[in-house]
Amino acid sequence: MSGTTTAAALRRRAAGAGANRWVVLVVLCVSLLLVAVDATVLHVAVPAVTEDLKPGAVELLWIVDAYPLVCASLLILFGTLGDRVGRRRVLLLGYTLFGVASAMAAFADDAHLLIVARALLGVGGAMIMPATLSILRQVFPDRRERALAIGIWSAVAAVGAAVGPLLGGFLLEHFWWGSVFLVNIPLMLVSLPVGRILLPESKGDSDGPWDVVGALTAAAGLFATVLGVKRLGAGELGAATLLPLAAGVVLLVLFVRRQRRREHPLLDLRMFSRPAFSTSVGCIVLAMLALVGLELIAAQYLQLVLGLSPLETGLRLVPLTFAAMAAGLAGARMLRRFGPRRMVSFGFCLTAGAVVLLTAMGGDDNAPLLLGGFVLLGFGLETTLFGAYESMLSEAPQDQAGGAAAIGETSYQLGAGIGIALLGSVMNAAYAPGLSQVPGVPASASAAAAHSLGEAYEVAARLGGPAGEALRLAARHSFVHGLHVTLLVSAGLLLAGAAMALRLPRLMHCDPEETPSGPASAPSSAPSGSAPASGTTAEASPAAGLGSTPMRMPAQRESRGSGVKV
Repeated sequence: MSGTTTAAALRRRAAGAGANRWVVLVVLCVSLLLVAVDATVLHVAVPAVTEDLKPGAVELLWIVDAYPLVCASLLILFGTLGDRVGRRRVLLLGYTLFGVASAMAAFADDAHLLIVARALLGVGGAMIMPATLSILRQVFPDRRERALAIGIWSAVAAVGAAVGPLLGGFLLEHFWWGSVFLVNIPLMLVSLPVGRILLPESKGDSDGPWDVVGALTAAAGLFATVLGVKRLGAGELGAATLLPLAAGVVLLVLFVRRQRRREHPLLDLRMFSRPAFSTSVGCIVLAMLALVGLELIAAQYLQLVLGLSPLETGLRLVPLTFAAMAAGLAGARMLRRFGPRRMVSFGFCLTAGAVVLLTAMGGDDNAPLLLGGFVLLGFGLETTLFGAYESMLSEAPQDQAGGAAAIGETSYQLGAGIGIALLGSVMNAAYAPGLSQVPGVPASASAAAAHSLGEAYEVAARLGGPAGEALRLAARHSFVHGLHVTLLVSAGLLLAGAAMALRLPRLMHCDPEETPSGPASAPSSAPSGSAPASGTTAEASPAAGLGSTPMRMPAQRESRGSGVKV
């Protein structure tokens, strides 16, 4: 056996060869499923929580938002901490905290305790999410196998987001609202010992002290920024929105400046100088910006314009989820055949086409149109996200895997928040003018109806008679018009994403001596410049069966023709 082939076999064995790494993938997917389900399961339980705990308006807002706010703000902190102290260790601590916080939330007897429990769930989620991707990055050193693993991982994420409301609705029909949190506990009790036995431990380059001040600055900056973006999405433009937003931006700027000055930074910001990495992050933001804003508006359209029940609305959105699952499972093959550039650009263009198709939606139900549009939308967006995540993770050095995963997840959260704020603002700007002069409707009633379609229906019900009916019809017409404008703006953003994706590598580059099937490939000579880069040695405990064989990542090769690192 040649030296290069032997090296490939050693790398694969160090990462957990054979079926073990696929078992590891199953454990990681279960972890992700819990976090994804918990992000959406509470939505259907809000009325029951409101009736039982009777929270105020501000308290109810924090019950819903505490989890995503805390989770988004701590992703970088725990992602980089995992690189330093061990990714499996952080993941197992996240399991424990998630289980304890779930029990607290299930049996909370007042709103404040539930808010604290939801915040702790966010801490646990921030420990789990980047750890799953960084461990996946380490146990699948071969890029072709890793692409398949990321496809399965992303399909599970799509399932979790869809299962959350359905699971919550089922539990609420049979049990009290706390049961939506209790389901986490038995899964955590199984995941803890299984994860301790099966998951490998790994660390990044641990030279120098961990930048505690930088980690806290990043956490505070992200918390303030995400809070401001969320309030902006709710249409609030006062000091309570602008001050956190400004403070968050200032703190993030200070964080970046601090990282550039330090000899051992918390995050190696030089990753952003690599076109593939920075472009992938931008694509994730744009894809999530479109997805979350469109899902929010689509749900309102289905319920308020077409008059579907929440369950019927959820069922109409199921094809989007199944299409996303299919794209995730087919993503590895598409990436090998078409390469990151064409795959991500195609995903954006397909999504833009779906969005333009959906502009044919009107005041009447058109089930075939919605089915086709949602299928194309789900497949296109998941194709985009898959290609962007895989390129970002493959471009990052292994010792920075946790930080890179945290950047990706933070981009995901920020894109979602910005999407709600931006597309919500576009929707409101296009919707409100249509209600300014409705015959027979007082100006005060028109002003109140301009806030949202739901409020317009309430005002119309109070008015009654011909005036109420006229207001109701005008509101429906204005909402559909606003929906069309919002869809066209989304299509423009998606086409901008397709243009941005042209900076990605044309081909999916893998080390020639690495093969997914084992060390059976023909011997090949190492290319020029194939020496391992510093800081790419995987460290692990002997108990986990991992070696410390230097691993050259595909990101260290250069495409001579384009000058782009791939």
